[in-house]
Amino acid sequence: MSLMMGLILRLFGVACVCLAGAIVYVVADTQAAIRTELKATEARVAFQLERIYMLGSGGVESTHIARRSIEIVSVMTPGTCVAFTERDGGTRRLCSGWNAFGSVAPGWFRAALAAGFRHPAALEREVRIFGEDGRRLRTSFDPVAAATRIWQQVRIAAALALALAAAMIALSSLAIAHALLPVQAIVDGLKRLEMGDIGSRLPSFRTAEFRRLAIAVNRLASRLERSTAERAALMRKLFEVQEDERRTLARELHDEFGQCLTAAGAMAASLEAASPAGRDDIAEDARAIGRMVKRMMATLRGAFVRLRPPDLDQLGLEPSLRTMLHGWEASLGGRTRFVLETEGDLAGLDDAAALNLYRIVQECLTNAARHGSARRIVVRVVRDSAGGAPGVELTVMDDGGGRPEALERGTGFGIAGIRERIAALGGTLSIGEAQGGIRVAATIPTGALRP
Repeated sequence: MSLMMGLILRLFGVACVCLAGAIVYVVADTQAAIRTELKATEARVAFQLERIYMLGSGGVESTHIARRSIEIVSVMTPGTCVAFTERDGGTRRLCSGWNAFGSVAPGWFRAALAAGFRHPAALEREVRIFGEDGRRLRTSFDPVAAATRIWQQVRIAAALALALAAAMIALSSLAIAHALLPVQAIVDGLKRLEMGDIGSRLPSFRTAEFRRLAIAVNRLASRLERSTAERAALMRKLFEVQEDERRTLARELHDEFGQCLTAAGAMAASLEAASPAGRDDIAEDARAIGRMVKRMMATLRGAFVRLRPPDLDQLGLEPSLRTMLHGWEASLGGRTRFVLETEGDLAGLDDAAALNLYRIVQECLTNAARHGSARRIVVRVVRDSAGGAPGVELTVMDDGGGRPEALERGTGFGIAGIRERIAALGGTLSIGEAQGGIRVAATIPTGALRP
């Protein structure tokens, strides 16, 4: 559930509680008004009875009261009833109409009202006429009339409360939506950081809490930017050290191991030539040693190529890449066709830039050749010098099947090495689907390729 929806639901809950409180208050207040009106009605009716007798002309009391009942009802509050017990024991009951209260309250409301509230009690008192006792007056409020009067008051209060609650929720929703606008800006900023845009920063907000949050996120982004820059510098240094180690290893293999293999091949040839007549076994062993030395020399030359690429400053990047692709095609027996597509001025790249691109292509081809059964691998290198941020786009596509998500989750050093090298250069790497295989695409700023 979103924060805005949660706040709106809380406001709705508060409005419901306030509405319930308002209804309880209206019921209690109306009942208090009914009790007050009962007392007033009792006093007015008692006075009217005394007045009727004092101004009357005698006769039977019941007949006397019946003639003057309209005068008694006129002073009664709508919904009230009076019962007057006369001296001779007769009882006269009069009720005032309550049509002014409107439609009768529904049954469920009357039942709920009876269960939750006590109906105002009837009032009884002695009425003294000419100083004589023996006459009693009982004043009560009709239950249905009382419930109807309360129902009408509750309807008015509930309608007003609901209208106010609806207006409050609508206006509060607008205010909350406006107050939470910085949240979306903060989320967008965090998404940019997640996508690698560590140079983005959040603006300063008016709300103090959001402003403190933006300051904390910006500090985190600055620290992440410094850490990323330091890590990239360290990785570039490590790659430089790696290249130096590779050159040193290639030189030592050439100087030591290569000479030993050359000497072993010469000794095998001499042994074959000097083998005694009739000792074909010695000649065959010498030839076997020679074949073994040749295979080891071929393996050593492949290691030389991987450890020490051709002189890029003399050949250039594009010829070096073509040579590498031809070598891969020959080593795989021609079952995979390698295609190189270039665009832009690759010859204008300096040695460090060419070496970085060469190593990235080398890693991509190694991964594509070893982990797939591709029949065609396309390497495309495009140098874009236009626009404000020139760079090099490198794409390697194969039709050897496989799933990009499996390659992303892979624990091998191939993709990890490519990712680390591209990250150190400030570029981006994406792995997706190609026609029948996998597409590895990298974009590297030209400035990052320079030492």
